[in-house]
Amino acid sequence: MDNKTIENIAKQISDSMPAGVKEVADNVEQRVKQTLQTQLSKLDLVTREEMDVQQQMLLRLRERVVQLEQQLAEKDSQTDKD
Repeated sequence: MDNKTIENIAKQISDSMPAGVKEVADNVEQRVKQTLQTQLSKLDLVTREEMDVQQQMLLRLRERVVQLEQQLAEKDSQTDKD
């Protein structure tokens, strides 16, 4: 989760507070941001870019497996003919 999203979540929380509490909203918003960042960093999440790279690698591996299965099937059929 990027910093912009975290800031938006923290802002929504502070904006939803009653008017009397708005005086401490800045402090609360900062604490919420810090807490979210700390907790999210513990989750060991991957970025969208990292996920996209992994998906591309998986796609290439699947294609390679299909190719190798076809080659193996061809060799098996040649062996059966002999």
